[in-house]
Amino acid sequence: MENVFTYFARPEHVSDQIKNDTVGMTVVPMDIKEGMGVGTTFRIIGDFSGKRLEWDCETTEFIKNEKITAKQIEGPFKNWQITNEFKALGNNLTRVTMSVDYDMPFGPLGAILDKAKFAKSAEKGMETALYNVRGLLEGNGSIPVYITLDAYQKLLAEKKKMNDVPVSTALTAIIEKYNEIEAKTQN
Repeated sequence: MENVFTYFARPEHVSDQIKNDTVGMTVVPMDIKEGMGVGTTFRIIGDFSGKRLEWDCETTEFIKNEKITAKQIEGPFKNWQITNEFKALGNNLTRVTMSVDYDMPFGPLGAILDKAKFAKSAEKGMETALYNVRGLLEGNGSIPVYITLDAYQKLLAEKKKMNDVPVSTALTAIIEKYNEIEAKTQN
């Protein structure tokens, strides 16, 4: 359970997995508190069927291996809150429940847009993310999610240079370059 919780404690990890033909998300940490706990702030940049939305969030609840909640502190929604809950079901088996409570912007038009497009694409994106994260965690056993703040900021700078590709793509490119340099020094 601890690997699963730790992975979700870094919201940019999960957002890297919310990618399909109608939804794309990027999360950029802004102010990281100890352990990504209460008070951590981050920006979400979402593309929902061609509609781009950005909002800033703050972690409001962080109970290790149990629950993480964050809410919008600035952005287009009247209210937006995400909660991830974790429950151990046995040896190497964890149930993750991801729920989002929100009120769309744009008044009555927002309610129509929500029913017509947003809700279904957001739900599909969350299902895809949970499925992809499960595959990552089960397939690789242990994913390195602990990184110093300095190293993480350097990783985000490289990500930006690479046109905001997913963090995992930027990290893979850095490792490939490192391996290339290492091979040259050994020859």
